[in-house]
Amino acid sequence: MNRDPAELEQVIAYRFRDRDLFLQALTHSSYANEHRQEKAVCNERLEFLGDAVLELVCSDYLYRLHEEKAEGEMTKLRASIVCEPTLALCAEEIRLGEYLMLGKGEEATGGRGRASVVSDAMEALIGAIYLDGGFANAKEFVGNFVLKDIEHKQLFYDSKTILQEMVQAEGAGELSYELLREVGPDHNKTFEVRALVGDTEAGRGSGRTKKAAEAMAAYRAIIKLRQKNLQVEHVSEKH
Repeated sequence: MNRDPAELEQVIAYRFRDRDLFLQALTHSSYANEHRQEKAVCNERLEFLGDAVLELVCSDYLYRLHEEKAEGEMTKLRASIVCEPTLALCAEEIRLGEYLMLGKGEEATGGRGRASVVSDAMEALIGAIYLDGGFANAKEFVGNFVLKDIEHKQLFYDSKTILQEMVQAEGAGELSYELLREVGPDHNKTFEVRALVGDTEAGRGSGRTKKAAEAMAAYRAIIKLRQKNLQVEHVSEKH
């Protein structure tokens, strides 16, 4: 069961004038199909628009922030911000998955926490805010909920490389990735993967491709390892 969308408006500090537009942003295609609604009622068109708005806002932000960076560097940086795992993390921070309207099948297979579902919904929400309140409001939302704590989120882009280096430095064992399951039809699969250090699970993630799922698993492993290292350092300082 999804939560009251009015709560989400409080979280994001934006109140929609057009309630139908807001609800459309939260409507997954599985829900629309199940309720025999027209395809246009789901959030896919808003996702298309939101993707373009997000890319423009990020491009503008990076252009102004990094006067010294070349086009190639900024392109890579932007890709690390707008990729599925990063947007899924942003969606997780506002608990967007809890407000989505999903079909029973999507609900039963864990759609509320699936990176592909929530990242698409994040883009749809950006598109809806753009249509409802204009570019300035959409830009403010992206600034508050996507570009915030950007260095932390950029770990996603190189997470597998960074994790490999951390594991090697600690000599903790061999790093490997294990595919746990595949869900959905061939054209819209979701993969769940776990990162293993030796025989121990270090992190778990999902994505539309194995590569995306591995990146998410690696990212979560990095966060765990960093927290563990900070705790060890804290204990050492006390002694």
